[in-house]
Amino acid sequence: MLIFLSLNLCLILTSCGIRKSIEHLPDVQKYSLEIPKVEKVNDSTFSFNQNYLTKNKQQLWELYIRGNPLQLGYNNGALTQNLMQKQEEIFFSKVEGFVPSKFKQNLLRGFLKWYNRKMYLNVRNDFQAELYGLSHYSSEKYNFIAPKFQRSMYLHGAHDIGHAMQDLMMVGCTSLAVWNENTEDGDLLIGRNFDFYVGDDFAKNKLIELVEPENGIPYLSVSWPGMVGVVSGMNKEGITVTINAGKSKIPLTAKTPISLVTREILQYAKNIDEAIEIAKKRKVFVSESILVGSANDKKAVIIEVSPKNFGVYDVANSSKVFCTNHFQSDAYKNDKRNQKHIVESHSEYRYEKLQELLQEDKKLNPEKMAAILRDQSGLKGEKIGYGNEKAINQLLAHHAVIFSPEKKLVWVSSNPYQLGEFVCYDLNEIFSDKRLKSGEFAKSNMNIAKDPFVDSQEFENYEMYKLMQSEITDAIDKDNIVLSEDFTLEYQSLNPDYWLGYYLAGKYYYKLHDYQRAKTEFERALTKEITTIPDKENVGKYLKKTLKKLR
Repeated sequence: MLIFLSLNLCLILTSCGIRKSIEHLPDVQKYSLEIPKVEKVNDSTFSFNQNYLTKNKQQLWELYIRGNPLQLGYNNGALTQNLMQKQEEIFFSKVEGFVPSKFKQNLLRGFLKWYNRKMYLNVRNDFQAELYGLSHYSSEKYNFIAPKFQRSMYLHGAHDIGHAMQDLMMVGCTSLAVWNENTEDGDLLIGRNFDFYVGDDFAKNKLIELVEPENGIPYLSVSWPGMVGVVSGMNKEGITVTINAGKSKIPLTAKTPISLVTREILQYAKNIDEAIEIAKKRKVFVSESILVGSANDKKAVIIEVSPKNFGVYDVANSSKVFCTNHFQSDAYKNDKRNQKHIVESHSEYRYEKLQELLQEDKKLNPEKMAAILRDQSGLKGEKIGYGNEKAINQLLAHHAVIFSPEKKLVWVSSNPYQLGEFVCYDLNEIFSDKRLKSGEFAKSNMNIAKDPFVDSQEFENYEMYKLMQSEITDAIDKDNIVLSEDFTLEYQSLNPDYWLGYYLAGKYYYKLHDYQRAKTEFERALTKEITTIPDKENVGKYLKKTLKKLR
């Protein structure tokens, strides 16, 4: 109750600032605009004035848009309206699932308005104009949360807000860059898994955005409908950006969403120095690593940003750089939060796994990079269970991407996770007359084949395991749900090496006061590779409580 009173007091004290942000609209008068009239070519292809939306055979949506900022937003919104509104519904229904109480939803709504009150002061006007155009095609259904334009802004800070408010770490990404002696042809090669998970439905409609802005550099970005920020992308100059969340202190107000910082880098930077300058001048509100690759520099660095610090990790005398979820530059050497995160989280484990994989195969090509991004084993090949966050492939990635900046080639994974076929895109062709003549975006003859694991019994078991996990979680959280006698045995047999199945079974039996079986399950969980130190401590605490009950 004290938290709610404090929150209400904050809202009263800052109501003027909130009103300004809610009423704010960007200046768009200087931009010419033609309201799009979309032509439906077939069920999966739509067009307007050489702007296109189409779905390829790997079920990836491909969006090509061009124009000034306002026109970009309108073209994007008009072409993707159905997809964007569906994505919005998936996201907000997920929030409703987290916060089912209407009273708490009202508090959350008020909090979001207060927390985001300064965001518009930290976002470039051209990006605001684009979001303004896009927001015209948002759903009316969620106007009670905030007006359409403000809601579009909020959604671009969703990654940052979730990361900052609850330290959810919904993003446990892995990325790496190799060049010179570490690749078959000596060219720079970059791979990344974007492990942002908001449910399977959210990841169904992946969107490849091919953007030709009136000012700046054409670029490719991989994300979802309604997103103009960048989480993974490459521009025509061969600059690449990928983001990895770091451990963050909870800030008092939202500033520049990280995806809009990386969007600015893609649209306006030609080399690493220009990327660093852009990142330096933006005020962010969470801690983030931005791996930047550059064809012009023939190498990659990591820009490490946080609300009160800034560092660049530039590896000396090495032709490889790894990025998980902790900082590596001198600027964060004495950062206690970062040091604690290295010890307690799964970030260092994945970092060591990358080192191990590079020792096994020292000269990478795109196919070998895909194999690394799909690797599910623990250190020394140990079986640690499907879905374990200590693995490079946690079987929850929204997407994986491979960049060859010097050749201007990008490979994007298709569903499920990063296991489907990687589709190849050639930026030199896409942003030229050659693409207009062929009418195709992808360079299919260079695709990387799907992972055979997709067709295995183990994968089928894992998908069933996920469904059963939601059942046992419901049985733990809700009253009057009793599982069948053989449920836990079947559930655990589908993913026998994963610690979580035994921990959840232990919690279920503990709730039923069956302490002997709970003890057995907690002890079994402790024999497995548990994801983090806090998780391991939590299992230990439950075992201790169970043993007390048995005395």
